[in-house]
Amino acid sequence: LSNLATVLSELGRYEEALAKAQEAARIYEQLAKARPDAFLPDLAGSLNNLANRLTQFGKHEEALAKAQEAVRIYEQLVKARPDAFLPDLAASLNNLGRKLLQLGQGEQALAKAQEAVRIRKQLAHARPDAFGPKLALSTSLLRDCLHVVGKQEPAAEAACEALTQLRPHFLALPQAHAGLMHVLVHNYVESLERVHGKPDDTLLAPVLKTLQVLKQNQGKE
Repeated sequence: LSNLATVLSELGRYEEALAKAQEAARIYEQLAKARPDAFLPDLAGSLNNLANRLTQFGKHEEALAKAQEAVRIYEQLVKARPDAFLPDLAASLNNLGRKLLQLGQGEQALAKAQEAVRIRKQLAHARPDAFGPKLALSTSLLRDCLHVVGKQEPAAEAACEALTQLRPHFLALPQAHAGLMHVLVHNYVESLERVHGKPDDTLLAPVLKTLQVLKQNQGKE
């Protein structure tokens, strides 16, 4: 049901997607009550999915509540098995930070983004290929939060850091990371403009060249 909700969402069928996500969360809540050790992780995952479906349907307050519940469950799971659930906690914190930002709660969102970045730096240090791109995603959220709370210099630094973090992964597998890289390039240039800075050509040139090649190849298909 959770998977079906995601597919329906990708097709733009948001009302149906929301209904399936709600049903999945309801079933996992029932299962987790009987066997928490077995089903709490699935419940937390379904709550994050439900939060995203609620957001698409414009129910931001309800989405926030579900995202907060997911984080609470993952925090509980991490205490017992950090190696297994730290990646999920980081992803859930990232999701919660985005929900808070959408509701204009910039300072609270910033705190969650900082926590997500801290965890993902730790994970990326041990397994850069697996967690480097996810770290870049969290650092990008951190940039957005810093911008919203009026900290433009740190926001520009975070934008540069996010681009730097994703750069080697993008240059190695450009198609896999092109979507995020487009966002990071835009954020980097925009943030520098706000502080009257200039982009680092050494950092940016290979990225822009690779993006251009991808665009040209797509035009030939």
